[in-house]
Amino acid sequence: MTFDLSRIADPSFFADGRLPAWSDHRWFASEDELRAGTSSYEQNLNGLWKFHYARNPEQAIAGFQQPEFDVADWDDIPVPAHIQLHGYGRPQYANVQYPWDGHEQIVPGEIPTRFNPVGSYVTDFVLERPSRPGERVVITFHGAESAIALWLNGTYVGYAEDSFTPSSFDITDALVDGPNRLAAQVFTWSGGSWLEDQDFYRFSGIFRDVVLTHRPVAHVADLHVRTVIDGASAEVVVAAEIEGEGELSAQLDGVGTLVRGEDGTLRVRIENARLWSPEDPYLYDLVLHLHTGTGEVAEVIRQRVGVRRFEIEGGVLRLNGERVVFFGVNRHEFGLQGRVMTREQTAADLRLLKSIGVNAIRTSHYPNNSFFYDLADEFGFLVIDEMNLETHGIWDAVRAGDLPVSDALPGDRAEWRDALLDRATSLLRRDRNHPCVVIWSCGNESFGGTLIRDVADYFRSADDRPVHYEGVDWDPRYPETTDIVSRMYTPAAQIEEFLATNREKPFILCEYAHAMGNSFGAVDRYLDLAYRDELFQGGFIWDFSDQAIELTDRYGNTYFGYGGDNGEAPHDSDFSGNGILFADHTPKPFVQEVSYLYQPLKLTVERDGVSIENRNLFTSTAAYSAVATLRTDGRTLLTATIESDIAAGERGFVPFDFEVPRVPGEYTIDVEFFHRSATAWAEAGARVARGQGVVIVDGAPPAPTSGARPELIHGIHNIGVRGEHFEALFSQLYGGLVSYRYGSTRDGGRELLAAMPKPSFWHAPTSNERGWGAPFEDGQWLLASRYARAAGRPLHTARVTTDDESVTVSYTYDLPTRPASSCDVDYRVTGDGCIEVTLSMTVAEELPDLPEFGMMLLISPEHDHLRWYGDGPEESAVDRRLGARRDVFDADVATQLTPYLRPQEAGSHTGVRWAEVTDRRGWGVRVDSEYGMEFSALPWTPFEIENADHHHELPPTRHTVLRPALMRRGVAGDDSWGARTHPEFMIPTDSPLRFRFAFTGVAGRGVAGRG
Repeated sequence: MTFDLSRIADPSFFADGRLPAWSDHRWFASEDELRAGTSSYEQNLNGLWKFHYARNPEQAIAGFQQPEFDVADWDDIPVPAHIQLHGYGRPQYANVQYPWDGHEQIVPGEIPTRFNPVGSYVTDFVLERPSRPGERVVITFHGAESAIALWLNGTYVGYAEDSFTPSSFDITDALVDGPNRLAAQVFTWSGGSWLEDQDFYRFSGIFRDVVLTHRPVAHVADLHVRTVIDGASAEVVVAAEIEGEGELSAQLDGVGTLVRGEDGTLRVRIENARLWSPEDPYLYDLVLHLHTGTGEVAEVIRQRVGVRRFEIEGGVLRLNGERVVFFGVNRHEFGLQGRVMTREQTAADLRLLKSIGVNAIRTSHYPNNSFFYDLADEFGFLVIDEMNLETHGIWDAVRAGDLPVSDALPGDRAEWRDALLDRATSLLRRDRNHPCVVIWSCGNESFGGTLIRDVADYFRSADDRPVHYEGVDWDPRYPETTDIVSRMYTPAAQIEEFLATNREKPFILCEYAHAMGNSFGAVDRYLDLAYRDELFQGGFIWDFSDQAIELTDRYGNTYFGYGGDNGEAPHDSDFSGNGILFADHTPKPFVQEVSYLYQPLKLTVERDGVSIENRNLFTSTAAYSAVATLRTDGRTLLTATIESDIAAGERGFVPFDFEVPRVPGEYTIDVEFFHRSATAWAEAGARVARGQGVVIVDGAPPAPTSGARPELIHGIHNIGVRGEHFEALFSQLYGGLVSYRYGSTRDGGRELLAAMPKPSFWHAPTSNERGWGAPFEDGQWLLASRYARAAGRPLHTARVTTDDESVTVSYTYDLPTRPASSCDVDYRVTGDGCIEVTLSMTVAEELPDLPEFGMMLLISPEHDHLRWYGDGPEESAVDRRLGARRDVFDADVATQLTPYLRPQEAGSHTGVRWAEVTDRRGWGVRVDSEYGMEFSALPWTPFEIENADHHHELPPTRHTVLRPALMRRGVAGDDSWGARTHPEFMIPTDSPLRFRFAFTGVAGRGVAGRG
């Protein structure tokens, strides 16, 4: 057998000498090895390998696989790793585009020839223990992208494609005593690459573990464990494919010995079985012993078994008989080392997801490492296990009409059928013993056709799990392909409309709530629908974490790069930045919204108690401890314990044993539920759910008097307003408030303003706003914010009025819009130094929507501490504030611009009653709004933020920028390429707009004159 390089573009040549797929169980030589978790049958070959890089196969070094070839001067490269992250070629992020598109004129069945990097790998190894008589030695590459050819001691062993499932080869006959020379070539693109056009970074190399395994003379080659539930009891059924002569026995811990049935399977019945679920992912330990014909133990196997039933019953997806709602997330297997992940990193990721209420994961869009499924079994996730298939680039051409349906890939093209079925088989045989896997997915965004239908038929013929494929929504010729109606990014209202007349199948969103940049608005609409219509069973957020690579610029600054930052083309820019976590897997601010919407208890907190809707499937609220905390203006008044016992799926009301004080004011009541005991994913005391109610006791005492009317000074160019501890200066020349000094000093007081306050209608566009073209539509408001002009003739731009308590200075600003428009700003100054600002405006019907309506005040950057009473602790928006709670919070201004992959509007807080921004001595500015406002304090202006493509490109901080606002447009997030903010979360312009807030100086610690 020899390797034929010319065949790697051939879709029918996807495996040569590769062993059939098998279950991912491990085998041990003894009980002691099993307990220790270390198998003498395994030898890990990870480490430094010798490496040569070539631009294409023609430039790869011939004969390198021979044992005598000298590779001493070759580079070292770690295995596992992506070669592009070690200086070979370039990382390339592309969403829909094939990475070679526009560079070479090729079609499916051809591959790039000019640039198709090849990595040649060499390592020497010695077997850690000699092979015993009759044993076979197998090498497994758990992930090699996109194709691998293998030689041992100069002998060609085989070839395999499919980057994301194991490729195993029997190397027994090529082994020699002593050192063995292993050589491999990994091709960046092969025929199979046409099937791997996922939305991710395009890498190559050996990126998962390489493991040698000994197969003894008697060996369990494949293991298939099923559970059958009958009422309160269940039966565990084990089928095994045994190589050689051996006798298999099995014991289910705590239950008993399995008995061989007439069909040759091993079976045992469990009375009162403890069923596996995300709430209680209980796993039984099944221990199998394989004995040789002479009675010796050949293998000991531990297989964890989750007893559960998942099926479509009565048209609804049910787990153990109960209707399930997916609180899901899509998860690319991606971290700081790309798709090179460890079990420990994965465990940390899954614990975090459990802590925020996620109960389901879709492996978008390829099989993950085996240890992911082990952990998902243990922690309790419902997994849609997705086959390695996406041909989005071809589908784009079909959808645009540039290719006929007959050219869809895989479509109806028979030459691709075997490759698809091979990928499906590799997925199913490896993963079918995992209880976490509840649905098989035929791939992603590959249109439709008979081949994908055949894949679905294969899944059903080999297993009883439901089958999923979203592409039927685009190509409905073969609706039988999917057992589930699946769509992406459909607005909740449209889903409800669809389900009014289409009730044949359960409906899920395999992707929704596109979390790109400052996003995740109005997602509660989907959760509300999931509990109104039983056929809508939730969805999977796109997606888990940003895909970004840590880079260093020419000045030594590190930053997270995205598409194009490595000089690659084509690319899709920052479209990789759509996770609920940042690239380092720390939570983004809107995780507080995810956690609230996905919590298992829906809490409605009232003055006298809390209404609880228990959305668990099996767990009573008695499993949790709970407390209620009464606060006012950030001060805790009391904490009380709550006891409840509301069954899963039921509702109830639990009264408080305390009363809200009668003293006028605003009070908050926070109710929190916690784990009573530790779980595999959380410690005892970890929070499960929370809710807050706000109680206003009427009859607040009148505000303190502001003292005598301040002194009014009429100058030629300026109008001065002065009180005991302050002075404000209004310019007739420049048309605005040019100075506000607070606190007496030798030089006339501390200046708090660094620039003239201006009306603000603009913010740095968010990713979603860029997606639907907001800058193009709304650009007039950028001009209005930057270039508003005070109306009136020279030296008469201000209007002054007085009353018994105050002086009011007013300006009208003409705005460069079409049609022309204007706004009014009134500054009412009282004797205590408080300046009440009223911004008013009538927006012409012909003008575009306003991004925001407020004011911008610049103060010195030394004012870098923010304290506020309002929604927090994280940023919020009018369509993303359910997860926030009202309280007093503190933060550094430097942290307020959320480091989304691309700088954009961020750091705003809704429902703010007051905010203080002070320096280290406590001097600064307080901003108040009687009815609540949106407020942000950032180190940069919206214009500086918009001008930067990365955070390290932002200029040095010169100001602290305060932006109180009546409202900012909601962040939206149904998708990021056209979906706009829901109308109810846009600034209403059908009547005149008016925003009133006040600001005053704040005196430093221990200084008289505090405002």
